[in-house]
Amino acid sequence: MSDASEPIDAATVVVAKDGANGVEVLMLRRNSKIYFGGMWVFPGGRVDPEDRLDTRTVSVCDDSDGRGFYAAAIREAHEEAGIDLTEATLHHFAHWLPPAVRPKRFSTQFFLAKAPDNLDVAIDHGEITEHHWMTPNEALLRRSAGEIEIVTPTFCTLNWLRSFGSVDEACVSIQHPECFHTHIKEVAGDDPGMVAFYDGDVAYESLDLDAEGPRRRCYMLKSDWWWEEHSGDPSKNS
Repeated sequence: MSDASEPIDAATVVVAKDGANGVEVLMLRRNSKIYFGGMWVFPGGRVDPEDRLDTRTVSVCDDSDGRGFYAAAIREAHEEAGIDLTEATLHHFAHWLPPAVRPKRFSTQFFLAKAPDNLDVAIDHGEITEHHWMTPNEALLRRSAGEIEIVTPTFCTLNWLRSFGSVDEACVSIQHPECFHTHIKEVAGDDPGMVAFYDGDVAYESLDLDAEGPRRRCYMLKSDWWWEEHSGDPSKNS
């Protein structure tokens, strides 16, 4: 019997377009009766055995051979939202891995794709119950107001995308996938919640919130969520 925390390979694709107010991304709401129920997510899911037949590989920062992720991203976009990405360029920008303490976790490769012209989204009304195009800022504001629920990788991806004026600008910025292998700390007190640390943070191993040095972490507290990243050198962080 395999370890319950053994990660499951998965792929997610952020389908984006240029709208009147900037970049817009397709958000899907998952059925409340399934895993991540009720959450607003990007199209995606686990890598199926037939996806491994795809000879394309991605550069990975774990033990995977990198096969099947492109195929899974394309397949899931079609199954969940009726989107044909077979001719689209998928830009591999991140790998997310939750901490080993989770009973079920997905080792997920994230891609960014420009939405095909004249796209007509058609959700499956099974796993996916709603869809909506949102700017990253709109999605983050709706999360903060309690109108929608999202998970940490979605939050951090939206936070990253909010800095770009166009989809092409975001795509060009991607040089290699960023690795987000999570170490996590529970925070108590007046503002409880969780803090997730990533490689490059001074407290990645120690989980010492007050350690001085580089920061690369996500705060998910009762009051609000935010991303913090800097070198730790005050002269370079201003």
